[in-house]
Amino acid sequence: LISAPTTLITDSNPRRRLAKLAARFYSPQPRITAGVTGTNGKTSVASFTRQIWQALGSPSASIGTLGIVGPGMTGGTGLTTPDPVDLHRALGDMKRKGIDHVAMEASSHGLDMYRLDGLQFTAAAFTNLTRDHLDYHGTMEVYRASKLRLFEELLVPGGTAVVNTAAPEFDAIANIAAERKQRVIAYGLSNGQIRCIRMETAANGFNLELDVMGERFTVDFPLPGRFQIENALCALGLVLACGGDAAHAVPLLGNLEPVRGRMERVGTRTNGAHIYVDYAHTPDAIETVLKTLRPHVGGRLHVIFGCGGDRDPGKRPLMAKAAQDNADVQILTDDNPRSEDPAKIRAEALPGCPVALNIGDRADAIAKGIEG
Repeated sequence: LISAPTTLITDSNPRRRLAKLAARFYSPQPRITAGVTGTNGKTSVASFTRQIWQALGSPSASIGTLGIVGPGMTGGTGLTTPDPVDLHRALGDMKRKGIDHVAMEASSHGLDMYRLDGLQFTAAAFTNLTRDHLDYHGTMEVYRASKLRLFEELLVPGGTAVVNTAAPEFDAIANIAAERKQRVIAYGLSNGQIRCIRMETAANGFNLELDVMGERFTVDFPLPGRFQIENALCALGLVLACGGDAAHAVPLLGNLEPVRGRMERVGTRTNGAHIYVDYAHTPDAIETVLKTLRPHVGGRLHVIFGCGGDRDPGKRPLMAKAAQDNADVQILTDDNPRSEDPAKIRAEALPGCPVALNIGDRADAIAKGIEG
């Protein structure tokens, strides 16, 4: 047998080398790429950024948990951050289709596994950091370090970091930015260059007065939840960081549409009670969602929740405790058990909320919760 000539490439970090080879092979790629990392909010921020760019007339796409969303492009692998070969192939396809703006989620797994290497991020955002993925990272310190790689190594020198002022990591990221000659745009509900001056609850959202880089704007924000305001301000920061104009971009916050499965109102009972679906899968996310809904509840607040299998078991009772502390009726059910026994998962969560109804069948649990 005659074999074709083979080239052997050796590298001390083969994952990073593969990502860089894929980036080179599938070049050129979209001119502007914005990354967003953090425990919660990544999907909404990426979607909101895409929506604003699109409304400003720039063909845009977002990449993340919901796959690839953009003109003529819908789908994905189900991974928040795709395999580097798939990722760079998709980016090359986008460029050929005229898409020159991309907002993408940067998961801790993807950053740790070097899936995003080879990308030149124009801007990068940090939303928050709460307990998650300790089954993989082991400690919060390691988890945090993986997130900071986005700013230390992948955000280009001269790029812009968009950072939540409420995050304890703000100073660390600001220090990284100073060392790498990056600009910082701070955002938050009450502090930062992008912030709320006034926030009044409306029927389906908020009436907002914003200070954006020293200019005042009023916006009828169409989504419930203070955390959604934070996500929208973060997306606005990314748009401005990539060259957008505040006078044109800020009014578009009033047209944002929710991300599927993120604080999504899916129905209303005959008595007027709304039914929402949310992706909350950490203790902090459950607490945030329930506190968001509480002001809009006239009677009792019901929550149906579960914990995923093959993921950090330590957060299970903490998720249940968040449900107990912030809802009136708690129903514990099965999430995606993966390789674990679902009954065992529920048993590990119950100590955090002993009063919860334990209904393994998800359909039955949902029906019970809606029944009231």
